[in-house]
Formats: sequence, structure tokens, C-alpha cells
Amino acid sequence: MADMTHLESREQLEQIEKKILRAQAARVIATDDFVDPEVIYRELVARINRYHPNTDISMIEKAYGIARQAHKDQKRKSGEPYIIHPLSVALILADLELDKETIVGGLLHDVVEDTVMSLDDVRREFSDEIALLVDGVTKLGQLSYDADKVEIQAENLRKMFLAMSKDIRVLLIKLADRLHNMRTLKFMTPAKQKEKARETMEIYAPLAQRLGISKVKVELDDLALKFLEPDAYYDLLEQLNQRESERSEYIQSLADLVTRQIDAAGIKAKIYGRAKHLFSIYKKMVNQHKTLDQIYDLFAVRIIVDDLKDCYASLGIIHEHYTPIPGRFKDYIAMPKPNMYQSLHTTVIGPKGQPFEIQIRTWEMHRISEYGIAAHWKYKESGEGATTNQEEQKLSWLRQILEWQQDMTDNKEFVSLIKSDLNLFSDTVYCFTPTGDVKNLPAGSTPVDFAYSIHSAVGNRMVGAKVNGKLVPIDYGIQNGDRIEIITSQNSRGPSRDWVKLVKSSQARNKINQWFRAQSKDEDIQRGKELLMAYAKSHDIDFNAINRPEYQQKVLRRFGFHDWNNALATVGHGGLKEGQVINRLLENYRKDHPRILTDEDILASVKPQTPADGDLPEGASGSVHEHPENTQTRHHKSGIVVKGLHDVSVRFSKCCSPVPGDEIVGYITRGRGISIHRTDCVNMINLPDMEKNRLIEAEWEDGWSNPSGKLYDTVIKIYANNRVGILVDLSRVFSGADIDIEQLHSNTSRQGVATITIQFKVHGKEELRNLTEKLRQIESVVDIERTTGG
Repeated sequence: MADMTHLESREQLEQIEKKILRAQAARVIATDDFVDPEVIYRELVARINRYHPNTDISMIEKAYGIARQAHKDQKRKSGEPYIIHPLSVALILADLELDKETIVGGLLHDVVEDTVMSLDDVRREFSDEIALLVDGVTKLGQLSYDADKVEIQAENLRKMFLAMSKDIRVLLIKLADRLHNMRTLKFMTPAKQKEKARETMEIYAPLAQRLGISKVKVELDDLALKFLEPDAYYDLLEQLNQRESERSEYIQSLADLVTRQIDAAGIKAKIYGRAKHLFSIYKKMVNQHKTLDQIYDLFAVRIIVDDLKDCYASLGIIHEHYTPIPGRFKDYIAMPKPNMYQSLHTTVIGPKGQPFEIQIRTWEMHRISEYGIAAHWKYKESGEGATTNQEEQKLSWLRQILEWQQDMTDNKEFVSLIKSDLNLFSDTVYCFTPTGDVKNLPAGSTPVDFAYSIHSAVGNRMVGAKVNGKLVPIDYGIQNGDRIEIITSQNSRGPSRDWVKLVKSSQARNKINQWFRAQSKDEDIQRGKELLMAYAKSHDIDFNAINRPEYQQKVLRRFGFHDWNNALATVGHGGLKEGQVINRLLENYRKDHPRILTDEDILASVKPQTPADGDLPEGASGSVHEHPENTQTRHHKSGIVVKGLHDVSVRFSKCCSPVPGDEIVGYITRGRGISIHRTDCVNMINLPDMEKNRLIEAEWEDGWSNPSGKLYDTVIKIYANNRVGILVDLSRVFSGADIDIEQLHSNTSRQGVATITIQFKVHGKEELRNLTEKLRQIESVVDIERTTGG
């Protein structure tokens, strides 16, 4: 790309960017000029009245009032009042002409995640429908502190797709939310910019395309490119700006010429020229290894007519006056894209020998191409929308994703599958079943992909294929218009493992992998059973006594399995250690068959080896020391269950401050009873080997609900980029949660990073999680962690 040093400033390029984006990318709505929330709100009402002048906006007015109150005193990274964001999201939704429930959902979409307002509050103030929309776009707040980013992304995607299956408007709100966040992404750190831009490019822009909302998809693509490849983006902007007048004149001359020809045929139509958007040009340059000078089809002429017959009549006139380029004609009217897009596309040679594309469609097709699935929710007198049978068919890909959610437990595999499936959508081939039904498949698909698109049973029994009546190899690349017949046999041994590399569609790949998992499951079940029996025998445990349905059920709940065979299969293929299962079965057995032992017996069994004063640093972690003789379990008034001990003092360590809900372990002190620690306490992780036999298993009593309302000490460290008012913002969150700060210490590094240590009391881990999620939303907060000893 060319050097940009000759340009006066980046600000000059940004002005060029705004001008070209408005002309080329047809931005949904520009909110850069708005600063006063009341001005934006009046604009929102005006836009709603333009497409539905008679609607009652009292619910929207109420939602705005509640959102403004909930977000008061909150600021965005840009320094603007936070309410600007939900208002801008609502504006985008209004520009898509969506119903008032969706706009209310847009106004309230952050109140549960970022304020003290709960989902029940939303349901009480509005309805279950609004609560569903808000909950669908609310990120999960119950993920562990050290959760991998892919795990977090996967769990939030799973939640969003599940909500989408109930109401597709959840995704429309999410797309509007992402679009406004991308418009204001410049206020984030460079690392965050790239992270959000890549996620947008890989997930949200393809989702907008799947729903057919080109207005949103185009801008998301361009904004993602801006932050992923800024030099290429601004260089392309500069080159386009230098040729803008020449290009505009040429496009207008083509449009005028085509208009005269269509008018002469007596067809009523609107005709205009359209330049392709930045990302489309950039992708073509990269894929074809060309410079901008070598890309000729940078623009298209669009013809919009009143009815279907005029589409084909216009096509005939165009081909009569211009030479069509072979292989560039596509009839998306007869064979619509999966996202409901319909249009005739043809590329012809222009008057100066330069190719240009012509798109021909009706007004209804044009509306669908711009708004996609959102076109259905334009205001109706009833104020309600429901998908039609045709639209349900177009959302079959969503049902496929929901199937993947149920089949796949590996979050990284799930995210990878989602990304590959969404991005395969852009290039498709159209083929026919023997009965004439149309199938859309990713470009490069094989008969194997076709077979699995019919049904998994067809793919599993496939032994060959015919294309246009002739036998073909299974790696044959399907072409547009092919008529495909799959040959099956009851004697088929099933798919080959080589097919996984052969297929192009995510659906086929997932079905093939499912088949192999199912085939090996029986073997894994048998192996799992043998491993459990062998482990029990080696530890002198009566397997028949502990392997009973009532104990199995508790193991299933503990590890999240649906049935015992799934648990055995997981043990068989190494996904779960046999010792974990046996120890859990044994634990439940011992609850029903206790042995009464004295404290002296128990302490003798652990054989402590301690320092002279017996005072070990507080904490516990790692694998819990097993005590085969300790069969007595007693409940302590604190809610702690300690294996084998009763009438022994239980206290909570101050080094890691465990609270109800934490994974815990006990440490047998000398003369001071049992000390309870979190399992991630660094003091216990670094415990000398000679001291580890003083660990004893402990856990919160099943069903412990803290009936006395006991408060537990906890300490967190907040890392933030130092700024004026950061402590005030932190205190406001604690006040809103009705939690008193007992101690607060703060220091700032030379690099401007503030470390703020806060001690307070909570009722349990759930309350702590909710608090930290609110704290994470505060401007400048980088990370939050709990103290773990040391």
C-alpha cells in the first residue's frame, strides 16, 4: 500500500472516510453529531413516526426514562453519558423499521448487565417478551475469573443462539449493539480494537449476512477492516477519494444510458449507479492479487421495477444492448440465497469496454435485500410480529446451530465450527435433487456434502453418486445447476474418516464426527466399566456395594451427565478419571453407612508431620488426601461438612477468605481445629509434601442456604488505569449493592496502573460474582482478582 505521509493529517482522512462511507456503504445512521440524549430521543421518535405515524410510543418513552435513570452518572470510554449508547442502538433498530418491542429491548439491553436493575424488574415493568429480548443480549455473568476467552465467547454465543431460537429479534438487537460499539471503537485500547474487530469480522458480520441485513453487514465489514488493517483501509480511502469525481461521472453516465434504454421499452423503473463498499474492494484485491487499477467491476447499476415480469424483460433489454460476460449471470430470483436475497445479476461490457455489473429486482426484493429478516417486523397495528413458514425455512441454519450446541461439549470446537460455517456462507453453489428441489451448499462441496444435507442417514449409507445421470467420484466438485443422485446401500459400513477432510460444509463434517463418536461409544462404555472395577479392586473397595442407582445419580449431577452410560463412555475414552467416579460413589455410600470414630482415631489416621509450633500458613489446594477409614460425616453449624470429624472447631482462613460457593478443603491444625481454605489458595498449593497429609476433605453442605444471613470476609484486588474519580465510581457500585467497604488500600505504579485492595463482607460467591461484574464495567478497570494467600 502507498505511503500516507503526504496527507496533511489522519483527521483529513477521517473526513474522506465519512464522505465515502455515506456515499458507498449507505450507513444505517450516523450518530456522531448527537451529543444531547434528548436530541437523540426526539430523533428516535421522529424516525418511528416516519414509518408508523399512528403508533402509541408510551412504552418507548417509559423505557427511555427507565434506561436514563438506570445509567445516570455512567460514562462511556468516549466520555459521553452512557445513555447515548442504548439510544443509538434504538436509532439503528428504528432505521431498520422494527417494532416497538424491539426498540424497547434496544433501549434496555444493558440495564441488567451494567446497572442494579434485574431481569425481574424488566419483566415487572414491561412484559415477558421484553425480558426475553433483554436477557438474550445480556452477557453471562457467572463465568469463572480465570475462564479462557474462547470459553467465555462460546458460552455467550450459546446463550445468544438459544435466545434467538425463541425470538430472532434478540440477534437484531445484538447486531445494532455491535454496530454502534464498532462506530465508537476508536476510544478502546488497540488490543481491544483488534479483538472486537476480529470477532465482528468472523461472527457478527456473517450473522448479519445470514439474516440478509446488508445495510448492517456492509458497515460492520468496513469498520472491522478499519481496525484490523488500518494502513490498507486508509490507503484505499485515499485512492478512492482521488478518483471520486471521475468514478461518479462514469457511474452516472452508465445509469443515464441504461435509463434511456429501459424507458424506451416502456418499463417503469428506478435506475441508479452504486459503488461497491470498501471491504468488498479490499477482499477482491487480496484474493485476486490485484491493485485498484486492475479491478474493473468497482460499481454496479441497479434496476428496480414494479413486478417480476419486468425483471426478466429488463434483463433481455440489457443483453440486447450490451455483451454479457459468460459465466457471470446469476438468477437469484428463481434460486434465492439462503438469506432470502433475490435479484438478477449479470456482468456486461460497457461503452468504453469496461465491465460493469447490473442488478435487477422488484421493490419488495429490494426491501428484503436491505433489511432481510428485519423487514418482517415493520410496525403493524397489532404491534406484534411472528415469522412465516417461509421465513422459518430460511432460518434452518439456526436450528442446525442449536443441534450443534446439544451435540458438542467442547467450547473451542463449537466456536470454530460456528466461525467456519458462517464464513462459508458467502460463496455457494446451487444444485438439484432428483425431484427438482434446490439445495444451497458451500462452494467446492462434494456429493458427500449433498448427501448429508438431505439427511444424516443418507450420508452414512452413501456408497456412490451420480451427477446429471453419470457416475462421479465422491470428491467431485459440485457445479451450479448439477442434478445429483446419491446411491445408498444397507450394507454400507458407514462413512470413511477421510470424508472429514473431503467435505466443505460444517454440517456434513459434524455429522460424520457424530457417527464415529457413536460407533466407538459402546467400546468406551465397556472399557469405562472395566476401569472402574479395576480401580475399586486395587483400593479394596466393594464395587457392587457402591455402584447403585441412587449413588450413580449423584455422580451424574456432579459431573453433568444425562445417563450412566455417558459417564462410563467418558471414563472409557479418558475424559474423566476413574478415581473421581469411584471416590464420589464411595462418598455417597459412606453417607448412608457411617462408622462412628473418635477424633483420636481420625487424627492418628492422617499422621500429621508439622512444624514445631504447628502453625502452618492458612490455605489448602491440590488433590485432597484420602482417608479410607474416615466414614463419619458430621454437619457443622457453619454449613461446612468435614469428613470424619465432629465437635472440632472450624474456622475460615484469612489468607484466601473462602465464602459459600467456593471449592474448599480443610487443614488439620494443632490445637486450633480445622482451618478452611479455598482450593486455589497459594499457601496450600505450595504446601510441603510432608504437610500434605494434614489436608482433609471438606465441602459446603448440600442445600446450604446461609439461613442466618451470615456475612463472610473477602478481599479483592482491582487493577485499573488511574484517573480522577475512579474511587468514587467504585464506591458507587458498592453502595448500589448495599455492601459496606471495611478496608481500602490503593497505590499507583509509575506507569499509571492503580492497584486497589478492598476488604468487605458478602453472603456468598453469587453475590460476589454479581458485584465484580458491575465493577468490571467501570471505565479504566483492567482486571479484578480475589486474594489467594501468600
